[in-house]
Amino acid sequence: MKLTIRRFVKNDMASLYELLSDEEVMRYLEPPFSYEKTKEFLDAAGLSDPPKIYAVDDENGDFIGYVICHDYEEDSMEIGWVLRRDVWGKGLAGELTRQLIDTVHSRQKAVIIECAPEQSITKHIAEAFGFAYCGKRNGCDVYRLDVTDNNG
Repeated sequence: MKLTIRRFVKNDMASLYELLSDEEVMRYLEPPFSYEKTKEFLDAAGLSDPPKIYAVDDENGDFIGYVICHDYEEDSMEIGWVLRRDVWGKGLAGELTRQLIDTVHSRQKAVIIECAPEQSITKHIAEAFGFAYCGKRNGCDVYRLDVTDNNG
């Protein structure tokens, strides 16, 4: 499946709200978002310059979620993904991870994935791509892939 990572636009609000108000999608992240909280999040993270999150569309141009890609520390950037439930289990998180690793490594920075300790699928993806467990930060498990590491 061809995925397009793009900047958010204001017209993404309804699709983003549908995603972030889904209790199962938000299980390991935060309580489901209200419409107002979604709007604040879109303004602060998606429409900011530079953005902290980017929309993801499938091959039909339909919004299926978003990716996280922003500075973490001076030498690293954090990546992640939040996807609609109907696209889970199709390998999309792995494909997005591959694209994001390439983007971050092209900037000569290490790649970070943070996840709740219970997020076994995220941990599995991090390990499959050669990320090393680095400990905890703010209650999350932190995985790191350096620029020189083999990224599969």
